[in-house]
Amino acid sequence: MDLNLTKPIVFFDLEATGLNVTQDRIVEIGIIKINIDGSEEKLTQLINPEKTIPQEVIEIHGITNEKIADEPTFKTFAPTLMAFIGDADLAGYNSNKFDIPMLMEEFLRAGCDFSMENRNCIDVQNIFHKMEKRTLEAAYQFYCDQELKNAHSAEADTIATYEILKAQLSRYENLENDMDFLATFSQNSKNKVIDFSGRLALNAAGEAIYNFGKNKNKTVKEVYQKEPGYHGWLLNNDFPHYTKKVLSEIIQKIKAEKAPKKSIEDKLDALKSKFSGQ
Repeated sequence: MDLNLTKPIVFFDLEATGLNVTQDRIVEIGIIKINIDGSEEKLTQLINPEKTIPQEVIEIHGITNEKIADEPTFKTFAPTLMAFIGDADLAGYNSNKFDIPMLMEEFLRAGCDFSMENRNCIDVQNIFHKMEKRTLEAAYQFYCDQELKNAHSAEADTIATYEILKAQLSRYENLENDMDFLATFSQNSKNKVIDFSGRLALNAAGEAIYNFGKNKNKTVKEVYQKEPGYHGWLLNNDFPHYTKKVLSEIIQKIKAEKAPKKSIEDKLDALKSKFSGQ
């Protein structure tokens, strides 16, 4: 079944130096971009993470330190990657928890403002787990009746993820072939997560809330007013850069709401004072 697209969608998979979103680095990215007309574009790139890949991680994905020594750093590759993705929606396997947060960390670290506004994020793993609760290899065997060869290769995993989503749409009548629906369905939280790490979300009223810890389900605005140091604690500790970016933007809006607005009379008085002094 072909995807019902209103704009391009990018399926991607990352291999990294480890699983810590804030500390580890990307070593390979594999992408398939599906355009509205159904045409496909592929991009696979090894990345020099500028840090040593642990041996136990090498044994999983097979990418050695020697193999990536002469490859571009993420900062060097970032402009090409941003141009390739464009305004496309994003999709992957466990992408909401790992691949998208990791990608956002790398973009922010490289000084690139990669906007997540107006992008659907579809996590095929969450759809799979809600329907069948298996692993990627089992999902590929179950939905596509094929054995996944070269597992943990970014390109092979990316292709498999794309094929699985199409098979899921064919198998389940209650899955709508609509990217907005799939993005919502593949969310793994009751609240709409807005930072991918799950620390920040929107409640039913559309208000930004903390989605973890002692202030879970409290609005950021309420916590800021009662405990203004809490957001400072989060910004200064080991949380993902993208979480900090989103929180900072929310806090700035709260501060703007609190700032007194000058009336027209105040502005006129200020102008009079300025010119009378000349």
